[in-house]
Amino acid sequence: MKQILKSLKTLLLVILIPFFFLWLSPAWADSLEPPTAIIEQSAPSGVNANAISSEKISQFVQAYLQVVALIDRREGELQGAETESDSLRIKQEIETGAMSLIETEGLTFQEYLQLLTLANVDPEFSDRIVAQLQTMD
Repeated sequence: MKQILKSLKTLLLVILIPFFFLWLSPAWADSLEPPTAIIEQSAPSGVNANAISSEKISQFVQAYLQVVALIDRREGELQGAETESDSLRIKQEIETGAMSLIETEGLTFQEYLQLLTLANVDPEFSDRIVAQLQTMD
């Protein structure tokens, strides 16, 4: 169990922020800061970690787990893409699917990114996320 949580926390803290910025369509990318700017911030502007409800954290955790599962399901297909256009198509499908999963959980894509970023820069908030993951088992 601890190994799974450690792996999930590592994914949360390292992989998904760059993932979303690499996969975003140009329209989304134009409206967001580059990943280095987000990671360097102490917290996303206007977000107070202490004010985030347990319901919002639960929504985030549910969305996060579903996005990770989506990526896992499609990873082999993406790696096996024979052409650049196939790779791009699969990336776009994953992006669309991830955004849909996030919205289904009641979050906007921007909220999801803010919470993901906050988890990356605020150890106490990250601990709250891990605690929520532990209650799901």
